[in-house]
Amino acid sequence: MAQLSRRALIAIVASVVLILGGLAAVVVPGLVASRTTPSAASPSSSLPAPSTQSPTQSPTPTSSRTTTRPSSPPSSAPPPPPQSRAQQVLASMTLEQRAGQVVMTSVPVSGLDAASLTALGSDHIGNVFLKGRTTAGAAAVGGVVQTARAQVTPATLGVAPFVATDQEGGQVQILRGPGFSNIPSALAQGSMTPDELRASAAEWGRELAAAGVDVNFAPVMDTVPSAAFAPQNIPIGKYQREFGFSPDAVAAHGIAFAQGMADSGVVATAKHFPGLGRVTANTDTNTTVTDSVTTRDDAYVAPFAEAVRAGVPWVMLSNAFYPAIDPNNYAVFSPTVIQGMLRGDLGFQGIVVSDDICDATQVSGFLLDHRGVDFLGAGGTMVLCTDQTLAPRVWQGIVDRARSDPGFAKTVDAAALEVLEAKDRAGLLPH
Repeated sequence: MAQLSRRALIAIVASVVLILGGLAAVVVPGLVASRTTPSAASPSSSLPAPSTQSPTQSPTPTSSRTTTRPSSPPSSAPPPPPQSRAQQVLASMTLEQRAGQVVMTSVPVSGLDAASLTALGSDHIGNVFLKGRTTAGAAAVGGVVQTARAQVTPATLGVAPFVATDQEGGQVQILRGPGFSNIPSALAQGSMTPDELRASAAEWGRELAAAGVDVNFAPVMDTVPSAAFAPQNIPIGKYQREFGFSPDAVAAHGIAFAQGMADSGVVATAKHFPGLGRVTANTDTNTTVTDSVTTRDDAYVAPFAEAVRAGVPWVMLSNAFYPAIDPNNYAVFSPTVIQGMLRGDLGFQGIVVSDDICDATQVSGFLLDHRGVDFLGAGGTMVLCTDQTLAPRVWQGIVDRARSDPGFAKTVDAAALEVLEAKDRAGLLPH
């Protein structure tokens, strides 16, 4: 029994050893293989990289975007505003055509002559002043205007001219005859109420508009000190061109006249800044015409200031000398008068037109081809030359200076643009 028991025990042990060996042969290679053979893909390869934030911090929702997207480029400046129609026309013009926009030449009211045709055609002068006297009536004047417009337009890229005249009333009324009223003098107009004068001026303006005239070189805003002094005041008082003898009377009636013109679609022109009511000689026929009294803040400047506040679109400069305002320059060539007073003190933003600088004896001592240049350089907008034989020389002087002086060329561009903007408002630009 004892021996059998040992044999049985040995058999049992041997069986266990065999069983364990078999298991080892199956399990151990698998365990080794699992440690030594890499997998085809790491299970964590599709996960985002571990956050570098502290475990206590909440992840920023956009953090993954800011680290993968390139920074946005800086915002660009806003596009420039579209050009106005006047700017487009200016850009298409030659220097000669631009210079022509800032010059106004005369044409005989009886009909264009050879000098007028040249000035308006080959010289590109773009604005017209009807000069002389006529009693032929509105139909005849309308024919002259149509001829002038037809001559100007092809030379100025289709831009029509401003057509101006002197239709103040009394002894200064260029256009008469059928279709034109007999306008009383300004002094007589001063006896009307402002409302009555405005209504009358609107009728006179409609007559001008029907004949094709769109600018009236009126009203006179000069104040003559008294009725007793008027005969000595050769350019104004002698001809009863003043509305009265106080700044208040002149302002009230001059503005009423300008408003009546505006009611009819005609541009009014306040003149002769800063005033001719105190002089004793006429700049048209005399030299060294001087007003030694008027100052920059003078009460006699007030009618012009009131007219500017009322919206008058054009102001005409005087050719006289005002040493208390500018001791170095005549008003028409004075930056102090034009830019300092008119533009600055009064805040005027419209067209600044010269008085005649071609025939006027007052400016005869200045070189003709420098006169337009000096006026524009002082801040003016449109040069008036009432001699069509001389206007081309004024225009050429402007062109020559602009070619040689880039700064002055910019001055011409600015003035021409101001004229073209005014023409756009008046319906004179091509469509």
